[in-house]
Amino acid sequence: MAEASSIRPQSAASIAQWDFEADVVVAGYGIAGVSASIEAARAGADVLVLERTSGWGGAAALAGGFIYLGGGTPLQQALGFEDSPANMKSFMMAALGPGADEEKITDYCEGSVEHYNWLVDNGVPFKESFYGQPGWETPFDDGLMYSGGENSAPFNTIATPAPRGHVPQMSGKRTGEKGGGFMLMKPLIETAESLGVRAEYDMRVQRLVVDGDRVVGIIAKQYGKEVAVRARTGVVLATGSFAYNEAMIQSYAPRLIGRPGAAIEEHDGKAIQMAQALGADLAHMDATEVAFFGDPQLMIRGILVNGRGQRYVNEDTYPGRIGQETLLRNENQAYLIIDEASYEEGCAADSSTPFFRFQPKWVAETVEELESDMGLPEGTLQSTVEVYNRHAARGEDPVLGKKKEWVKPIGSPVAALDLRNFTAGFTLGGLRTSINSEVIHVSGEPIPGLFAAGRCTAGVCAGGYASGTSLGDGSFYGRRAGISAAKG
Repeated sequence: MAEASSIRPQSAASIAQWDFEADVVVAGYGIAGVSASIEAARAGADVLVLERTSGWGGAAALAGGFIYLGGGTPLQQALGFEDSPANMKSFMMAALGPGADEEKITDYCEGSVEHYNWLVDNGVPFKESFYGQPGWETPFDDGLMYSGGENSAPFNTIATPAPRGHVPQMSGKRTGEKGGGFMLMKPLIETAESLGVRAEYDMRVQRLVVDGDRVVGIIAKQYGKEVAVRARTGVVLATGSFAYNEAMIQSYAPRLIGRPGAAIEEHDGKAIQMAQALGADLAHMDATEVAFFGDPQLMIRGILVNGRGQRYVNEDTYPGRIGQETLLRNENQAYLIIDEASYEEGCAADSSTPFFRFQPKWVAETVEELESDMGLPEGTLQSTVEVYNRHAARGEDPVLGKKKEWVKPIGSPVAALDLRNFTAGFTLGGLRTSINSEVIHVSGEPIPGLFAAGRCTAGVCAGGYASGTSLGDGSFYGRRAGISAAKG
């Protein structure tokens, strides 16, 4: 009960003195928070950011840096790729559901080119080069690649394939430490500072302050001392997901229990709970992205089978979709079946994730022997490989639609990589918000004075995922939150 009472809103009348004041108060200095700060400041607001850690960046600064943009951005056009808002919407509605928010996706697609230009105008660099190999991200400083399976089945028959993973240019990237996300955050932070945005660090937000039904501030703890922060026109929540809140994971996304959180530990769901205490509505709380620890350069050259020896996903699709199919629909059971020549070819290819290249656990001269060594039901793997090879001899994969360029019969000797339980995840659900980033009450009405963006909200993803949608809608709707909060 102590935890429950600590997030309940506090009346402004009970506060004798405000320790900090601003027009707009932003909780969180990641991608959504900095975007909100910039736009609020440009709208004439005095802006104060409350950041839990001792520096800016959040999960965004550690990310690979994909921003999901399309509809015909200047970078797409410069590299010869045609796209339109309608085509982008067709893909997103198919890939990010079920239950994707059509109004929000339509809005996002129609504003995507303008958002790209906004990022460039604020100093985010993009190199005019395309990385066309399968991968979690480009190992180089290329500016554009496929990041959601747009060019693979089934989506390549639903919408015209167009790469939309826009990556800030950066050399010397270190995956999970200092990636393209750093070069997204750095210029935006510099822009915010040049506009007079203030930041207070080591601030742990605790609860919202209300005057009647309006949010007018935040109670936080700084160095263990409770402080009151007044927001004259609006509060923006931008503190990330609930991937590191064990109780919330158990309640809303139990498939992630025991899986490493592919986020940062500050993603504890506090903003969601604070808004819930005011009656905020939630959406898609069971939705999760799932990282799969297999190197795409190896996966495309073999076949992935489940614990029954059956293929279950086309291996050339977005690795996050492979992760979701593995964890959510195949009991986290996965094996990569690959022959020696293909394994050596894959290991020789450039990759951003060479640490996902594992040694085979089983090696055999025949599929029958491999099946027996793996302990699979007799005949299951044999029939799977026989069907695959029969069609692969003609360069086809009618079962799952892998692209012709990666379809090749599996020869001998043959091996299996044990990829069981090689998944991690983060949550996609959160506060229900309008396209103006207003936090929506369970009644359907906006909560006055309260706005939110980023992974603490239910953004454009309702179930599926594409790399770049977190940084994409976090920055896009972070901007909207700042503009709305400045208006009050």
